[in-house]
Amino acid sequence: MRIDKFLKVSRILKRRSVSKELADNQRIEINNKIVKPSHEVKVGDLVGITFGNRKIIVRVLDIMDIMKKEDAKNSYEIVSDEFIND
Repeated sequence: MRIDKFLKVSRILKRRSVSKELADNQRIEINNKIVKPSHEVKVGDLVGITFGNRKIIVRVLDIMDIMKKEDAKNSYEIVSDEFIND
């Protein structure tokens, strides 16, 4: 599944357009590598998302095309959630 779609379906981000914009601005990493919105995400990948001065790292646990709200929380686990000082 594409990273921009995964972030939307898993409800980490509210809109796919937001995840696409973050990836286009080099704010999304998979396994410490900056990726484009079309990059494929796999179970076990570590996904880093930077919003301003906050960085969240999640581990992908499950990938499904359609997820209910309850299932979305089980598709990833938060590894790190920190504020970055510039």
